[in-house]
Amino acid sequence: MRNENVVLVFEKDWLEIRRNWQVLTPLVVVPLMFALLLPFAAIGPAFALPSQASSEGLVRLLNALPVQVKDEIAGMSGAQAIIYMVSLYLFAPVFLIIPIMASSVIASDSFAGEKERKTIEALLATPLSDAELLLGKMLVSFVPAFAVTAAAFTLYSAIVDILTANSFGGRLLLPNVNWITLVFCLAPALAFADIGLTVLISARTKGVREAQQISALLLIPLLAGVLGQASGSVTLQLPSTLLLAALLVIFDIAVFVASIKVFGRDRILSRM
Repeated sequence: MRNENVVLVFEKDWLEIRRNWQVLTPLVVVPLMFALLLPFAAIGPAFALPSQASSEGLVRLLNALPVQVKDEIAGMSGAQAIIYMVSLYLFAPVFLIIPIMASSVIASDSFAGEKERKTIEALLATPLSDAELLLGKMLVSFVPAFAVTAAAFTLYSAIVDILTANSFGGRLLLPNVNWITLVFCLAPALAFADIGLTVLISARTKGVREAQQISALLLIPLLAGVLGQASGSVTLQLPSTLLLAALLVIFDIAVFVASIKVFGRDRILSRM
């Protein structure tokens, strides 16, 4: 596999995406809106709660939390504990969903869009290998999705710290090691796995809409994780985050190798 050929595929697709504001606008605006609104949604209501309501809600929440998390919030007031839990734990899975949301449209369009635009035959007739084609298509979805996720995390962290600085005695809640690992290790590994599967689905389906509908099913495990975080039964802490990231890297390699084997450009051309 030649890197320059992968870059050629990336540049060709990125040139088309950069001109399409219908794709770029939601890719950039939606994640940044999440990052902007979530801190206000978490922190404002917590400060507005009466102390009794805060205490009652905190007791219910504490009963479902792991011991390590209980130690972290020991000595905090009701409002502080709620803000800490929501800002640092409840919203964590959102930053795993953001790169998948940001990349889904591009990944679904990777080969299915080429079919609709009648350019798939010319693309598959090039001397590029299957591995070069697939990796180039994956990277053109991965790079902007990761960039947007990093920008959203930076904005989210800044707003959380600004809103909570006085309440926590000047202590900055974010970024911390767990969140840095989540955003820069787990999220990219998860996004690449999703993109790899979506690109392969795109190569197998007839159109972009069909590819998007099938790839949307890949979000179900993440939604289960969000519900687990909300109930307190699951918390993304450093050991579990690192373990999941390592397992996903292995899965990413397996998905890429399997994708090369089942891609089958000859079968795609014969169907066309």
